[in-house]
Amino acid sequence: MKLQLTRIAPTPSGYLHLGNAFSFLMTKAFAEKYQAEILLRIDDLDRERYRTEYVQDIFDTLDFLEIQIDRGPKNLGEFESEWSQIHRMALYEEALEKIRTSGKVFACDCSRKIIQQMSPQGYYLGQCLDRRIPLDRKETSWRVDTLDSDFIEINEYPDRKITDLIPEESAFYMIRKKDGVPSYHLSSLVDDLHFEVDGIVRGMDLLPSTFAQMDLARLLGDTSFSKTLFLHHELLKGPDQKKLSKSADSTSIHYLRNEGKSLKDIFGLLGLWAGKKVPISTFEEFKASFLTL
Repeated sequence: MKLQLTRIAPTPSGYLHLGNAFSFLMTKAFAEKYQAEILLRIDDLDRERYRTEYVQDIFDTLDFLEIQIDRGPKNLGEFESEWSQIHRMALYEEALEKIRTSGKVFACDCSRKIIQQMSPQGYYLGQCLDRRIPLDRKETSWRVDTLDSDFIEINEYPDRKITDLIPEESAFYMIRKKDGVPSYHLSSLVDDLHFEVDGIVRGMDLLPSTFAQMDLARLLGDTSFSKTLFLHHELLKGPDQKKLSKSADSTSIHYLRNEGKSLKDIFGLLGLWAGKKVPISTFEEFKASFLTL
């Protein structure tokens, strides 16, 4: 089997950490296995948290990890002038309008506090579904009615199928935020369709997002996204067994690099934190250890 294109799609909202490095290296291994090219797509629609130093960190981290990018920006200037998601706003707006006419979209004015009060897990339960709030009302997000969504099938690495309904975590998923900016689900899907990505590596925590985006592709009338091959990998956790965060400087590649850590050291940490009994010091050992079959 040969794939055309996979992608690395970080957000410039903080310095990248070891969990990001793990996912990037998994993508490199995945691309090599399927002879696919790698696209660098930086998800920068969250302009409040956007910082140029975080964008530069993405390029620095890729260089440090020795990951070759085949398509996409090569530096900060090229990214801002040609590759920022801002330049693809027309594509997102077109998709939003198409979904709006499907009759599946409803407006929601719930705050995070209200959602948390309704669900201890923070899941949105569709409380605005029958309120019939006008879609053009200010300070409202757009969500998709998933009550009647059919079973969704995902092609999972290496050769199995995951079939299920949209899980609670991504039920009534958002496609436009309260400020009118396209949501992650919509912009990510539209970008993958636009660039014709057919292989996606992401953390297991994003499996609910995959179900939402599969449903969204169906609403857009797309048939290609259902053929995408996914690899949902386990999350790398720190010594305290907690999910890594960009706010924890001690796990950032930027910090470790400034502390004099080498790429060999990074491979060693990734293997150690993943609970591998055999030490890992090279990419080939990483690939053999994590990309099984």
